[in-house]
Amino acid sequence: MNLLKRAKKPIIGSELAEKFDVSRQVIVQDIALLRAAGEEVIATSQGYLLPGEKENKYYRTTIACKHNDHQVEDELMIIVNHGARIIDVMVEHPIYGELRGMLMIQAAEDVKQFMKKYREEGATLLSSLTDGVHLHTIESLNKEVVDRLKMALREKGYLLEN
Repeated sequence: MNLLKRAKKPIIGSELAEKFDVSRQVIVQDIALLRAAGEEVIATSQGYLLPGEKENKYYRTTIACKHNDHQVEDELMIIVNHGARIIDVMVEHPIYGELRGMLMIQAAEDVKQFMKKYREEGATLLSSLTDGVHLHTIESLNKEVVDRLKMALREKGYLLEN
């Protein structure tokens, strides 16, 4: 917990495993135990982190999108290139309800790392459970940034609207 509290950026599990001379699986179990004890540890694609203090200086909203797996990188790049941060991705599962994955993507390099990991792991995206439909919580400096990125997503056919 002390390492996570002092960290300025997420810490990957293998880094923690090396530091404590244990396996990555031990770290995963330890994180689960910390959570069970009431600690709020967030697992993102960049590693583990603790939630920061809530700041009201950002505009936060949720957008609904739909696209196929081959369009993921394009969607994420549109959002970050417009100056917004992608906090998470969420789908509504018919059995489990809301399933959320923490992303914390805020730059093109983060998108590249996410896509690299997605391809290397051969992972399945949450949106594959809902025929491509998903939500993102996003943050930006102001509403105008979100309006511009929504227009770009709309032009690509990615944005779901009423």
